[in-house]
Amino acid sequence: MHAIPSPPGRTPGRPGRILGRLAPALGAAAAVLALWYLVARSGGVAPGLLPTPAETAAALADSARSGVLAEDLGASLARAGQGFALGALIGSALGFTTGYLPKVSAAVTPVVSFLRPIPAIALVPLATAWFGIGESAKRLLIAYAVLLAVWLYVHDGVSRVPVTHLRAARTLGAPLHRRFTEVLLPAAAPALLAALRYGASVALLALVAAELGGADSGLAYRLQVDGQFLRVDRMFAGLLVLGLLGVAVDLTLASVGRRFVHWSAS
Repeated sequence: MHAIPSPPGRTPGRPGRILGRLAPALGAAAAVLALWYLVARSGGVAPGLLPTPAETAAALADSARSGVLAEDLGASLARAGQGFALGALIGSALGFTTGYLPKVSAAVTPVVSFLRPIPAIALVPLATAWFGIGESAKRLLIAYAVLLAVWLYVHDGVSRVPVTHLRAARTLGAPLHRRFTEVLLPAAAPALLAALRYGASVALLALVAAELGGADSGLAYRLQVDGQFLRVDRMFAGLLVLGLLGVAVDLTLASVGRRFVHWSAS
């Protein structure tokens, strides 16, 4: 007699797989919240200087109900988004150019290397003097920071594309635009994706510098106002929103990358 085979184990469905992937992150978040609560209630820090997670959530809910959060979030997203788009576009184009053309790289790289250590916040007074306290100065500051960050990743990725691949394509008669779209761009796409993800985080960092340089709305502006009145619970709420915004943007770019740059490990 043949043995009756045991039924195969059930594979987890989509919700189970998603929960399995999120479990480590959820566990870490729960541990951080527990530690935060214990430190806030330990008495080692003055109660007014370290709110509990519940007090921070209450301040966040109050800001959302009043409409202040939506206004600040909209203003910050517009500034960061426009600055990021401009900086990423110029930085990517410049990175492809310097990575592909050694002579251009020899001329441009020293200039960019000189500018990279100069943070956006150091340029706030100069940008204000040149462009005033309007939106143009803030967007250009963000674009400046993003451009330098994106250029570095894209330049490095393009320069690492094997020259033999490009030579083989040229030998086979591929014109320049096909060598770019079918050889250079796919090979450098993972570096471009990493550049955009890093540039998005840099855009948020530069946003804080730009809004502290003069604004009447925005997440960083609200942090400054709340700090003047020692509303630490609202400050923690603002920091929480900035952090969650960064996570959301990074996850979105990573998801887009997995869809369109499926050969990347990102």
